[in-house]
Amino acid sequence: MIETEIVKVDKLNPDRNIIERAGRIIRKGGLVAFPTETVYGLGGNGLDDSAADKIFAAKGRPQDNPLILHISSMEELFPLIEFVPPNAEKLMKKFWPGPLTLIFKRSKKISDKITGGLSTVAIRMPNHPVASMLIKESAVPIAAPSANTSGRPSPTEAKHVIEDLSGKIDMIIDGGSTEIGVESTVLDISGEIPTILRPGGITWEDLMTIFPRVDYDQSIIRDNENIVPKSPGQKYKHYAPKAEMIVFTGRTEDIVSKINEYKNMYIDQGKNVGIMATSETEEKYSGKVITVGSRNKKSTIAKNLFKALRDFDNIKVDIILAEGVDTEGIGRAIMNRMKKACGGRIERV
Repeated sequence: MIETEIVKVDKLNPDRNIIERAGRIIRKGGLVAFPTETVYGLGGNGLDDSAADKIFAAKGRPQDNPLILHISSMEELFPLIEFVPPNAEKLMKKFWPGPLTLIFKRSKKISDKITGGLSTVAIRMPNHPVASMLIKESAVPIAAPSANTSGRPSPTEAKHVIEDLSGKIDMIIDGGSTEIGVESTVLDISGEIPTILRPGGITWEDLMTIFPRVDYDQSIIRDNENIVPKSPGQKYKHYAPKAEMIVFTGRTEDIVSKINEYKNMYIDQGKNVGIMATSETEEKYSGKVITVGSRNKKSTIAKNLFKALRDFDNIKVDIILAEGVDTEGIGRAIMNRMKKACGGRIERV
């Protein structure tokens, strides 16, 4: 158990003294949780194996699950990789800084601890003032998975980090709520066809503005626990609330009808039921209902999804009945996270 310092900063104008102190912690091998535009990250020196060990230990994270390195400028990229593929240049020009992680051939500076033993390394440039300033101040690439206990919903507020990691890390920087709410898209550009390893804040539709074809990795389409993960979020159960969870997909009216049917069944069994609704349907339910966002603006669902899962934990429900969404745009990332959270229990109605 260590003493965790919790500090608040202005998201747009962070206190430089605080960021300098956090940078020193990173350089000395300590861990700092910090906000990005996607979720909060748990940062350590990406060139220090002992810092990587601390990240795995704090999260309880399997060591074959690769870590993403975070940089703040293009100059910081080149020492970490063997070369920049032509496709990468187009992507970085359009989407960096932003919620896109690219897979490169790693340089000799990067150890197996970071990559899970792979010959490639995942790198992104976050679009957040606090994250950018911290990386610059640290003067090293920051390895930063989501700042939560492994398998739990990712943190979108500092209080979520405090719940999971207080007493396990050196500092938590509270920069308010994150904007996107789901992690970055991870894109493998090593083959002929760019392949999404993890859907996220940059959508398939966004990527199709650059390429004539973009594929999804098979691990997104079907479960396979025997794969060697090339990206975080591919192999293990993630984002899970403490309660059992069922996700329903289909026509909205059919989803509402089935959720109400299941709610009554579980209440008859003496269970405490939570319903994850959308703003279009919230009035069609009663009981412990949490509205996660609008079907007409799925970015609101992405922003609030992980918070809603944690809120259900706080009100101690036994089972969560959740509305699924279509997979257009960021809907693919939302359904990917929901599928992981419910352990694959999705019912088409």
